[in-house]
Amino acid sequence: MNKLKNILNKRLGFMTLLIFFLWIKTIIAYYLDFSLGVSDPLQHLILIINPIATAVILLSIALYINKPKISYIVMGIIYVLESALLYGNILYYREFSDFLSFNTIAGVSKVSKGLGGSAANLGQAHDFIYGLDFIIIAILLLTHYIKIDDRPMRKLTAIATTLLGVFLFSFNLAIAESNRPQLLGRTFDRAYIVKYLGLNTFLAYDSIKTVQNNQVRSEAVGTDMDDVLSYINQNYAKPNQAYFGKAKGKNIIVIHLESFQQFLINDKVNGQEVTPFLNSLYNDKNTMSFDNFYHEVGQGKTSDAENMLETSLYGLPEGSLFSKLGSDNTFQAAPAILGQKEGYTSAVFHGNIGSFWNRDNVYKNMGYNYFFDSSYFNKTSDSSLEYGMKDKLMLSESAKYLEQLQQPFYAKFITVTNHYPFQLPDEDNDGFQAPDTSNSAVNNYFLTAHYLDNSLKEFFDYLKSSGIYDNSMIVLYGDHYGLSNSQNPELAPLLGVDANNWTDFNNSQMQKVPFMIHMKGLKGGINHTYGGEIDVLPTILHLAGINTKQYVQLGSDLLSKQHNQIVPFRNKNFITKNYTVLKDSDGNPEVFKNSTGEQINLDQNPDLKKKISKWQQYVNDKLKLSDTINNKNLLRFYTPTSFTPVDPKNQSYQNEIQKLVQTRNTLGLKSTSVYSQNNNKSTTTLYNTDAPELNGDRSVIDSWSSVLKKTNDSTK
Repeated sequence: MNKLKNILNKRLGFMTLLIFFLWIKTIIAYYLDFSLGVSDPLQHLILIINPIATAVILLSIALYINKPKISYIVMGIIYVLESALLYGNILYYREFSDFLSFNTIAGVSKVSKGLGGSAANLGQAHDFIYGLDFIIIAILLLTHYIKIDDRPMRKLTAIATTLLGVFLFSFNLAIAESNRPQLLGRTFDRAYIVKYLGLNTFLAYDSIKTVQNNQVRSEAVGTDMDDVLSYINQNYAKPNQAYFGKAKGKNIIVIHLESFQQFLINDKVNGQEVTPFLNSLYNDKNTMSFDNFYHEVGQGKTSDAENMLETSLYGLPEGSLFSKLGSDNTFQAAPAILGQKEGYTSAVFHGNIGSFWNRDNVYKNMGYNYFFDSSYFNKTSDSSLEYGMKDKLMLSESAKYLEQLQQPFYAKFITVTNHYPFQLPDEDNDGFQAPDTSNSAVNNYFLTAHYLDNSLKEFFDYLKSSGIYDNSMIVLYGDHYGLSNSQNPELAPLLGVDANNWTDFNNSQMQKVPFMIHMKGLKGGINHTYGGEIDVLPTILHLAGINTKQYVQLGSDLLSKQHNQIVPFRNKNFITKNYTVLKDSDGNPEVFKNSTGEQINLDQNPDLKKKISKWQQYVNDKLKLSDTINNKNLLRFYTPTSFTPVDPKNQSYQNEIQKLVQTRNTLGLKSTSVYSQNNNKSTTTLYNTDAPELNGDRSVIDSWSSVLKKTNDSTK
């Protein structure tokens, strides 16, 4: 005990005690109060060590102060602020399932209002733990067990302590990046930064990004929209009158096919169709299928695809727009447009946590009425993979919520099972035999794609049997590539290509993803028009009978005769109807014929060289314009006629089931939900799935009454 007392009576010893208390409190909060999705031993290790480094760095500041009493006071102030930040995050997370950001702290009055004016309502029995350390420290000081160390502190010791903290942080960051590459570059989720680097690092990172964004935005003025509106006017593509309004009043169901590439359509492995249901849908007479449709995502990948689908604006050149700007930007997005123009109810169904890609904030800004994330589904030890619930389970359990939506509705389903590393438990495989290449990711990709296909067949069968199908337009699209360029040589033989002859042109062709519009009575067929994800929104809106001329959209209707068939990629490469243009390592264009893959010598074709230069300028200008709109948040300066910018403060995704019931009860006989139209009887009994996790138990699918009871009990 005397040895411990001697240590604590030194300034470094007292600082170590404070670090220990901060560390233990933070670890308790990580496991008891935050849902951080820790999935493997390395992540547990990172979680355990990440509070230490920044605590060492911050508390070491006090060591540079010569006067001992002042040094202890500063150390105490830092400790109190750190403890307040921790507990503030705990309370905020309990209410909003998110962490305190720079903007949230800066608007502390709004935080108090958001917490209902009384943090006591959010307190829990174990919260005494977070104040126990103050009692212990007070007793140690009052009993003089700990005394102030009056000896001067050597500057070298202070510097060494700070450097120790920097070293620990560098070590933490290195192992975090090994487990989650591009952690800070892509910013998947606020919870990811907390999980890997801690609350302090998250707040510092968020603060830096906020200041950078605010600086750019503060320089923006309303006249910056002049160039944008001029571009929109010049590049507007009129709707094709043969299709305009064909889906007016119909439900619009968007199915997000995770990592699904075009080559899977009609493909066979070992004589078996990989995706037999999607093949039948792709070739259905009621489906408009596009075979020259490309993803155009950047580092934001899935979130970039969603952004283009919802807003017809590109993602950012670096990182994710959802994560960097989505909480604050003004959008003219599909759910708001459809809701305000045609009375659509909007909802998203996703089997991952709501904060991933910052969706819980972005969807509010886009105008989504409902967001059913993983908290609304039955989660068990075998129901989820790394990125969320398995598709069969998510889709089947979504039925009880879908049938409650007021029609017409705009509903998006985000599948996740076909996500890298493409791991599928044996019990979820119906006997499909994967290829046998030297690359396990390539082999497994076909298994998860086949599973996704089975999931979609079950979902479509339900839509048809419940009657939803007859009144709906269903849109399916692949969000981005699944297999990377480095894996394509192993894939090549399966596509009938010699791996030794695989070129950059072949890589570019692998950026094709499916895009299908399916509706009963739609004049379908294979459409060879070149386009990309940026073009989805104007196409859907025109089919729904909404003219897009007044909205700021950089894509154009794929069915319009005026559609521009230049497809820009986020890295400024592009594809036209006849040519693929890629940059070499020196930034010079490499041009390939789409029909043959043959590379063209531009020096021998000066006319084409001029066209390429002109097209490249078009691509550069289009991407730059999108970045300007996003980074400067220019849409706050322009409101289309009959459009009201979304106020996210009016939206919350905490009580979705209650909202569904209240809406239905308020409307009464005027309710247009499938449930109401079925005489207040559920249609979920019509949903048939062979998901082995259910073991024949349909209770989680046919559980609307139990869901209501659970909701009512939790709100008493």
